[in-house]
Amino acid sequence: MRRGTFVRWGVPIAAAAVIGGAIGAGPVIAAVSGEPVLPERSAQQLLADAVAANSKDGGLPPMSGTVQQTASLGLPALPQAGEASPLSLLSGSHEVKVWYGAADKLRVAMPTQLNETNLIVNGGQAWYWDSSTNTATKLTIKAGARKEHELPTPRPTDLTPQQVAERLLANVDQHTAVRVINTAEVAGRPVYQLVLAPKAEGSLVQEIRIALDGETYVPLQVQVYAKGSAEPAFQVGFTQVTFTPPAAENFTFTPPAGAKVEEQTIGADFAENEEQRAEHAKDVAGQAKVVGEGWAAVAVVPFSLENLKTEAPAGQERGADPGALVDSVLKSATPVSGTWGSGKLIRTKLVTALLTDDGRLLVGAVTPEEITKAAGVK
Repeated sequence: MRRGTFVRWGVPIAAAAVIGGAIGAGPVIAAVSGEPVLPERSAQQLLADAVAANSKDGGLPPMSGTVQQTASLGLPALPQAGEASPLSLLSGSHEVKVWYGAADKLRVAMPTQLNETNLIVNGGQAWYWDSSTNTATKLTIKAGARKEHELPTPRPTDLTPQQVAERLLANVDQHTAVRVINTAEVAGRPVYQLVLAPKAEGSLVQEIRIALDGETYVPLQVQVYAKGSAEPAFQVGFTQVTFTPPAAENFTFTPPAGAKVEEQTIGADFAENEEQRAEHAKDVAGQAKVVGEGWAAVAVVPFSLENLKTEAPAGQERGADPGALVDSVLKSATPVSGTWGSGKLIRTKLVTALLTDDGRLLVGAVTPEEITKAAGVK
């Protein structure tokens, strides 16, 4: 397999992280099978083409479209929160509109039932518009900010299938069976589907399908199937996409009359915060360990239930109560015990977690049997 910028991650645990933070519920995009419409290519050829196509000229070609993100993970009923909070995005179907002109020209709109948020990036300036609060925030980049963070905003791949595909297409090795389907269609465009299937019997994942546009090789859809399910447990993909430069007005913004206008400057302090977060992540990683290999791998990290309830993650949205979320999830937990000790087991279609009474969190895209087996490994 060709390994490069397009293919870097550790499959099972990164998949669990992506799935755990995924948004939406229910199938929205169907791959239409029929007579072959694209030339046959091996997985190796397809990945090489994808790496080459998405590395030249700064990455993605100009494009615009509508993305739907959905999940049916089998989570318990979650407490209600604001429409735009991460908690609310763990259920239901959600739509994002994307306009991408270049690395410094991006617009992302997320409409909700009654409101809409917009992020508009044009050169070194960005606007964030929230209609629910009638607030427009002007973001300015201060000289001296880290160059790799020239824009304090998500890349277009953070909200589309591209990012998910990057996380899933890496280290495809002896643990994974790979095949290619050349008869599928997404958003009206012929696509290649890379199908990744775990060889490990203990994995909850049946297969992952990554659809690459047959002309541009841009990822248009990612679907994750749980064992025993005919519909995707998680998917993100375009329902409509056009590979033409978006009109210039899509990247201009003027605050509406009567709107509250705020300003925020991103500079050295942003870089410092990024470095602090990186150091914190490094510390946590240093305390973690991995039990098992490939798709049967289980991450083990120190865990404190009280800290989880009281310490909200940075940037948490209003209305997302971590304590209420934890209490709701724990109601569905099953008490378990063994030679390793005792704890609470939480299972979804794709991820199993074990909270042990001796202060550990074990998580992986594996069966409960694999999780409890990992709990006994010292």
